[in-house]
Parts: sequence; structure tokens; C-alpha cells
Amino acid sequence: MAHAHAHINPAMIRWARDRVGLDASEAAAAAGVKPEQFQRWEEGDTQPTFRQAQLLAQALHTPFGFFFLKEAPAEVPLLPDLRTVGGTPVGKPSVNLAETVRHALQRQAWFVDYLQEQGAEPLPFVGRFTMASHPVQVAQDIRDVLGVDVEHGQRSWETYYRELIEAAERVGVLVMRSGIVGNNTHRKLDVGEFRGFAISHPLAPVVFINSSDAPSARLFTLLHELAHIWLGSSGISNAAPGNTRREEVACNAVAGEFLAPSQLFAQLWASGPQDLSARVAELAHRFHVSRFVVIRRALDLGLVDREVYAAFYRAELDAFQAAGGGGGSFYRNAGAKNSARFARAVIAEAFSGRLLLRDAGRLLGVQPSKIRDFAGQLGA
Repeated sequence: MAHAHAHINPAMIRWARDRVGLDASEAAAAAGVKPEQFQRWEEGDTQPTFRQAQLLAQALHTPFGFFFLKEAPAEVPLLPDLRTVGGTPVGKPSVNLAETVRHALQRQAWFVDYLQEQGAEPLPFVGRFTMASHPVQVAQDIRDVLGVDVEHGQRSWETYYRELIEAAERVGVLVMRSGIVGNNTHRKLDVGEFRGFAISHPLAPVVFINSSDAPSARLFTLLHELAHIWLGSSGISNAAPGNTRREEVACNAVAGEFLAPSQLFAQLWASGPQDLSARVAELAHRFHVSRFVVIRRALDLGLVDREVYAAFYRAELDAFQAAGGGGGSFYRNAGAKNSARFARAVIAEAFSGRLLLRDAGRLLGVQPSKIRDFAGQLGA
């Protein structure tokens, strides 16, 4: 029996391929067909079977129904795009980034409904300040709300990062971290494209951190995105130095002030060892931040130039990538990806019977049969 052909619009194949940034031979390989075959589909000379069209939709990360549209849908940006390179806006977000934002918005929407049913009150710190507020004041308020002091080297920066995430979750911020789209390890998030994003909301603000970035750089991103929440501003950030967007300048200043207050930092920098590497190490220990945060702070305060900073960051990222960074236990990654606060709420609803295990699994990106194991790992 001949397989029925799908009467798709060939122009939509070209649109879907451009959208994911693949050339024709890459798209053919992803769909598991010969380049000549793919080209015939794209040019409308022949049509794929339904099965082939479904595989093509999966390969191009495109909803199957889109292939039958007369023209491409207008894709509305989900969040303000605050990324710039050298002061100019970057190209439109990739499909991987757009999908990651969409996942976060879906989880946030569920959590908002859940909180409203519980009669939750708006969080007082969301949007408490404006971009005109002094960074010192905003940083101090974040410290007060999270219940953390200015650090002077008691613990490692890794511990500090973990404790800040736990404190943010405790006061109501959903902190999500991942280096891939959903559970698909073949779809890595590009740190060159974005380092994080914030979705401000009075009940359930979300902060997302791209785990493809060097771990030492994520501490700065966390504070940058938290600053967005305190300013009540949403957006996708690359946290690049030299970004002239007003929100990004303000959030970078708050992050820097939180992690290493400018006055004390400048004094210690001036009196530190002559050797740059030794001076950076000494300040990193003193503020118990990573060496990356120290060099970033020195750049923002005009104490080193862009080249010194760029070489330093590149070395950190290269070392992380060379070590095969981004792996780890599935359950630990699932906890980080979802935000522990969100995951616990979903699990509690599922265990009480108010939420189907199937729906809980979909929200968490975990097989329904594995939810009990996941709950044990989370301590839920």
C-alpha cells in the first residue's frame, strides 16, 4: 500500500529551516533523508509522506501543523530582548532560546494559578525600585530580603552561589537553571546568545540562568537577574560589559554592588599585590566570589580594560567546556531546571491527587513513573 503524501506548503519548510539556522544539507541530515530528497520537498517538486513530514517537523523543532499554513505566523517576542554586542542589538532569539522562555512562562503560569488558589499575597520586593534608584540601595535591600550579609571570605563562592539560590527561592523567586532545551542533551543553549533572563511577576517572579556558562560567571548572572526582579523589569540578558541598555546598566551595577561594594573594592584593589593574578585571587577570597566576578567588577569600575576582562572570561569558559561541563545527575539537573520551589509545589499537588501524575510529569519534564524517585531526591 502506498503511503499517503502530506500536502504541505513547501515555502513553510524553507521558513522552518531558516528559523532554526540550518542549511539544506544540515536539515536533510537532521531529518534522516538525502539532501536531494530534501531539496525536492523544499522546492515543491515532490511531497513527503505524513510520517516523513512528522519527522521533518521534529528535526526542525516546528509544530507539524505549521507546514500546512499559507504563510509563516508572525512570531511575537515573548520577553523584551535586552542583549547587545558592542552596543548594537543582536539578531532575533534562536528557536532554542524562544522555547526555553516558553517553558519558563508555562511553569510560571501554572505556579501563579496554584498560588492564587492558596490566597498568596504579592511579594513586596518585586518592582520595589526603579532604574533611577541608587545601586547601593537596591543591593542592600536584596541583602536584607534574602537575609545575607556582605561577604568577607568565610566560605567558597560555590557555596555562596548555592545559598543565594536557596535564599531567593525561600522568599518566593523561582530560580531555574539549565544548559539544554528541556531534556534534550543535543540542544545545548548557547552562552554566546544569552546568559540568563528574568520574568517579573508580583506573585511568582522567575530567574533563569544558562548553565552552559562558566560556573564562575553564573554568580554574577544570578544577581543581575535578581536585580531585574527588584526593578520590576523582565528581559533576556547577555550581561555583556558595554551593554548600553538602561536596564542592563542598572542591573549590572546592582549585581556588582551586591557582590563587591565599590568603595571597599577600589580600596583593596589599590592596596593589593602588584601581580594582577595575585590581586584577583586575593579579592576573590576576600569577597568569596569567583575570580571572574573580581575581574568583571574591576572592568565595570574602570580598573582594567576590556581586553584583560575578555581574555579572563574566555579562559574560564574554555576550561569549563574542556572539562565537559554541563553533565551531572538527571534528578539534580531536573531540580535545578524546574526551580526547587516550583517542583515541590507540583509534587505536593500530584501526591494529594489534585494533579494527575501525567500532568505533573509534563510540567516537570520527568516520567510520571519517576516522580516518586525525584521527590525523594528533592526531599519533597
